[in-house]
Amino acid sequence: MSQTYQEAIENSNIVSKTDINGIITFVNDDFCKISGYTKKELIGSNHNIVRHPNVQAQEFTLLWDTILSKKSYKATVKNKCKNGSVVYLNTTITPILDDNDNIKEFIAIRYDVTKEVQLKQKLEKKDKELQLLNKTLELRVNEQTAQLIELNQTLEQRVDEEIIKNKEKQKIIFWQSRMASLGQMLANIAHQWRQPLTELSLTLFNIKKSAKLNNKDTLNKYYKESLSIIENMSQTIDDFTNFFNPNKPKEKFYLDFAVDDALLITKKFIQKDNITIRKDFKKVEVFGVLNELSQVIINLIQNSSEAFIYQKIDTREIDIHISKSNDLATILFSDNAGGVEEKILDKIFEPYFTTKHKSNGTGLGLFMSRMIIEKSLNGSIEVSNLNNGLKFIIKIPLEY
Repeated sequence: MSQTYQEAIENSNIVSKTDINGIITFVNDDFCKISGYTKKELIGSNHNIVRHPNVQAQEFTLLWDTILSKKSYKATVKNKCKNGSVVYLNTTITPILDDNDNIKEFIAIRYDVTKEVQLKQKLEKKDKELQLLNKTLELRVNEQTAQLIELNQTLEQRVDEEIIKNKEKQKIIFWQSRMASLGQMLANIAHQWRQPLTELSLTLFNIKKSAKLNNKDTLNKYYKESLSIIENMSQTIDDFTNFFNPNKPKEKFYLDFAVDDALLITKKFIQKDNITIRKDFKKVEVFGVLNELSQVIINLIQNSSEAFIYQKIDTREIDIHISKSNDLATILFSDNAGGVEEKILDKIFEPYFTTKHKSNGTGLGLFMSRMIIEKSLNGSIEVSNLNNGLKFIIKIPLEY
């Protein structure tokens, strides 16, 4: 080995030499620095001076069998420093042969991978924690799914009872719409879970990537994001279970609670479709069924979302205002989704009328929204074109 090559190796790596019996004959400054020993303490000592007691004997048997057969040995080795601390070194031990092809000494070249190994150990620990969380989440999902199925069966029973009690067309349409809404909501559960599952998969990928890059702060960030995603998935089940509780009586409630419930349930696709929601809420109390008004708001949001996509709107905005004037509460809902033609504006509350393709809508959404406002809340709903979108005005009397 030329003097230049030797200096290059010694200056960029942790280097030591031993004789054929493992007695140290040379160490460079980096070896002393990482081990904590001086050259005087190391040279003449057996290389076992830095051997960690936890390393199994068969590993050293393999090491000696390999190098004595004139082959290089490569491994990540756990060493113990003079102060008792642990370091992990990627190690290559090469036998040096004389002119007669006999081993005259061994040279070991190492580099420090302690941080990488420790980071990998932490990652494996957190992977186990995530697996435990996933098992807990699976149990929770199964329990909540069973409750949702039970609620669905209860809702079907109510549909049958109401149809028997009243054969009027509006009642039939009402419950048909409710069942359609349930199907749509169940589809929303699946939709809202696909996105966080994708996010969770990407986050786990980023965890592994951060581990390779030795980025501890980013690793902790993605780990916390994984926990948050799992908690949000669990909360989604609770939100839908509460929304479809069939036994909610009429009662006093605040309008902002009903709107916020609707925004919570539609949160994922609002984020997915890059819709900006602007709110201006006054505290106004009315009488009725909170989740029925929430269903009206959900329908309006979904209609706006579909219009944004159909009209290819890039900047998507929805404004929701709640106010109080004299004996009326008012909800003003508007978007910038392009509006509709004036000649069909007065038809959009009619049953089975839809501006969508037949495969995308039944025409019951706005008809049912008007029925809920009129029958359940004794109010009214109006619509008009506003600049570059639609404006809905919902008025609810405060006297009950």
